[in-house]
Amino acid sequence: MNRPSIIELPQIADPRGNLTFIESENHFPFNIKRAFWTYNVPSGKRRGGHSYKKQNELIIALSGSVDIVTVDEADIVTSFRLDRPNFGLFIPPRVWRRMEFFSGNAFCLHLSDMEYNSSDYDRSERR
Repeated sequence: MNRPSIIELPQIADPRGNLTFIESENHFPFNIKRAFWTYNVPSGKRRGGHSYKKQNELIIALSGSVDIVTVDEADIVTSFRLDRPNFGLFIPPRVWRRMEFFSGNAFCLHLSDMEYNSSDYDRSERR
C-alpha cells in the first residue's frame, strides 16, 4: 500500500458494549514498535504537518473525531474523517499529513512500525 486508506478493525458487538482489537500484520501491514496518543488539542489547533520518510502509521480516533488531510507522492490531496473507534487510517511512508478539526473529546491512538527518530520526519509544508 502506498496510499493512505481507511482500515476497518474487527468489532464484537454485545449488549454490554462493543469491543475492538488489533493484531499486527493481521489487520494492517506492519508490526507495532511504538504507540503514542494525541488528546486535549485546543479548538482550532492543528497537529502533524509532516510526513515520515520510512515509518508506517495507523491512526485511530478512540474517542471523538478528527479530520486528517493527506498529500501523497502524486500530490493527491485527500481528507479523511475519523470518528469511530473500529476504523483507522493507515498512512504509509512519504505521505504528508495534517490533523485538524478535533472534537472536544478527541483521543487519537497512533501506532507505528519504528521507534521515535527525529531524522525520519520530513517537516516540509505541503498544503
